[in-house]
Amino acid sequence: MMRFLSVALALSVLLAPLEAQKTAQKHVPDGEVIDQVRVRLANDPDVGGIKFDVDAHDGAVTLTGKVKTEKQRAKAEKIAKKVKGVSSVNNQLVVSPD
Repeated sequence: MMRFLSVALALSVLLAPLEAQKTAQKHVPDGEVIDQVRVRLANDPDVGGIKFDVDAHDGAVTLTGKVKTEKQRAKAEKIAKKVKGVSSVNNQLVVSPD
């Protein structure tokens, strides 16, 4: 039993730096997240051409601006959520048909 615990502890100590490295690699700088969200929104046929304001802080993206339909509002959020490094989306887009 003691030998098992020793082996488990040794593996934990050896694998901890590898796990920490994986976590560090997953972090995407906010500027990159903003750029990628903007590019994907601009390239989408349903929401491209609409002016969005995009902000990010620690992977939490905020979308602001006006869209013409609820479908466009939902699509913009869906697109933003798929960007690498995005942890959440605060969709503050306003539907305004004019």
